[in-house]
Amino acid sequence: MLKRELGLTGAVLTGLGSIIGTGVFVSIGIATGVAGPGVLIALVLAAIIATCNGLSSAQLAASHPVSGGTYEYGYRYLNSYLGFTAGWTFLLAKSASAATAALGFVGYLLNLFSVDSFLGQNLLGVGVVIGLTFVVLQGIRRSNWLNTFILCLSLLGLGTFILSGILYGQANGWIGFTWGWDRLNLPDLLQATALMFVAYSGYARITVLGEEVKQPEQTIPKAILITLAITLILYVAVAGVGIGTVGATALGQAALDQAAPLQVIAASFPIPGTGLLVALGAIAAMIGILLNLILGLSRVILSMARRGDVPKYLARLNPRQTTPVPAVLTVAVIIALLTLIGNVKTTWSFSAFSVLIYYAITNLAALKLPPEQCFCPRWLAYLGLYGCLGLAFWVEPLVWLTGLSFIALGCLWHRWRLGQRA
Repeated sequence: MLKRELGLTGAVLTGLGSIIGTGVFVSIGIATGVAGPGVLIALVLAAIIATCNGLSSAQLAASHPVSGGTYEYGYRYLNSYLGFTAGWTFLLAKSASAATAALGFVGYLLNLFSVDSFLGQNLLGVGVVIGLTFVVLQGIRRSNWLNTFILCLSLLGLGTFILSGILYGQANGWIGFTWGWDRLNLPDLLQATALMFVAYSGYARITVLGEEVKQPEQTIPKAILITLAITLILYVAVAGVGIGTVGATALGQAALDQAAPLQVIAASFPIPGTGLLVALGAIAAMIGILLNLILGLSRVILSMARRGDVPKYLARLNPRQTTPVPAVLTVAVIIALLTLIGNVKTTWSFSAFSVLIYYAITNLAALKLPPEQCFCPRWLAYLGLYGCLGLAFWVEPLVWLTGLSFIALGCLWHRWRLGQRA
């Protein structure tokens, strides 16, 4: 068993460190390009679905507080195929997200110094993966301290962006702000909601660390709800400031052209150095996302290895019983390979589909909980289940078809493993 070292503050910081990154610094701009001002509505809808999932995750984690998240819940409350699929889709989604974060970090860094080198970007991204893997190998306590520092720097950049944007907006009458009801298009709104849902999904890192959290029955539900509340407020503030100051079109275009929409917008704000702080905050946030993904993915592989779904040597811990070293190294290799060959747009969309399938299984497992272990009405789990399944198929058809193919391949592998054990 892993040592329980995380309290409520550490769990919330882990969740925020896993959320505040690509979602707020990049995908808000991308979603705005899809839905226009309707991104504000998409943010609220995505937060509602995420809250349902968060409550389902909290109930499951409180009743079954072990590392592995929905992978473990699927096995316990559903069946081996759905349990394996949860672990498999989590690995697919978050490995792609980690590669995106590594490339995003390098993109912001090179943009900050006006350097343009595709080959260098990918190789530098691999270097970042290797460096953060070393940090994770030192143990969760040291990793959590670094996560706290990174999160503070990211929040400083975002806070400066919001404050400076408010001053700019007040001086110019918030000329760009609108909820966009007059141009709202349902398919675009649903696609934007799917993209923004992924931007909330980092709180899963809290549940996959269930074996390392103190008093998990109380800590995990509180940490998830606090994390989601803070994230919603921050996202709405950032999107509102961006749309209100330069308009939805400019915000969306900045995401497509420079992949650094907040930095581009901040260049016209009145507080000196806002653009620099936003850039530094974005760079730090990408590091934080990558750090927490390496940490969380290694714990899922640990759980899968314990059950035999992947080679059992991946379940070995270091002598201090704090870190699954083979699992961490395996995760690092996968992310590094994706970083070398990665396409940011494709990996982000693929992550969206996979994460939504993962959380659909989460809600399905929550519906199987005994009544005495439920502290939320069952309709919330149904809303989360149908919401995730509905949104998953509003990404590009090629993406969800590819995702279904990978799920099928995973299930074939699982069937073969079951046959080998029989």
